[in-house]
Amino acid sequence: MRPRSMTGFGRGEATEGGRTWVAEVRTVNHRFLDQRIILPRLFSALEDSVKKMVAGVLDRGRVDVTVSLQGVSCTEPQLIVNESVARQYHRCLRQLIDEYQLADEITLKDMLTLRDLISLEEQRPDMDSEWRLLSQALQAALADCDRMREQEGRALQEELLGRLAKFEAIVLQIEETLPELQRLRQLELRNRIGKLLEGVDIDPLRLAQEAAIMADKSDVTEEVIRLHSHIAQFRAFLAGSEPAGRRLDFLLQEFLREVNTLSSKINNAGIAHLGVEMKNEIEKLREQVQNLE
Repeated sequence: MRPRSMTGFGRGEATEGGRTWVAEVRTVNHRFLDQRIILPRLFSALEDSVKKMVAGVLDRGRVDVTVSLQGVSCTEPQLIVNESVARQYHRCLRQLIDEYQLADEITLKDMLTLRDLISLEEQRPDMDSEWRLLSQALQAALADCDRMREQEGRALQEELLGRLAKFEAIVLQIEETLPELQRLRQLELRNRIGKLLEGVDIDPLRLAQEAAIMADKSDVTEEVIRLHSHIAQFRAFLAGSEPAGRRLDFLLQEFLREVNTLSSKINNAGIAHLGVEMKNEIEKLREQVQNLE
């Protein structure tokens, strides 16, 4: 499985019996999985089921899920006649007509003016049946979104590998100059110590040893080796089957730590310039990694 971007959009539909569930999924980058679900009011009880389904597909990102019901709805309000009340009204009206010897007959128009005779009632949906249809639409939307995230992920992977190659080329350039830098550093230290101890009788061998020890403290071979290891790990995480965004983000912090140590150890204008270039590449890598799941 290739790395996936956290940016995507998907849409899905499922139709049955004249009604259609429509699901739309939008995702952007976020450190964790943060979901916002919008459902028709009568189906708010299905929110947890929607969240579980989303979490089964997506690991990171801010996710907006909008679900709507279109067409013939099983939840449309229904007009209900209260037959018990109607019978009581009719009995009372007949009583008035008989008692007062009224000639008028009871008409439907008379009945419709009476309160509580007809009421508007909302229907309770069959949640299991509706979830079966809703989940089909949501599954299609998640699959559509996932395809887009994979496509974006491929582009991100190529971008990251390209920038990593530039970073590695700088590390190799520094590595090639290390022997000459060490030689120049030892020579510089010997000259400086020689000037400080001018006129003082000191064993030349001891002087050379001290200069070598001081030069060794500025050796960055260990930092270069660790950077090569980090670069190999970076490539392995990108090629792996697990979401790698968090791991890569942490690894880039280690990149920066080694580069800072390397730059502080070597007092050389050329290396300082290369150090700035490496930090610039690390920052660009981090910007791209933030979009990976």
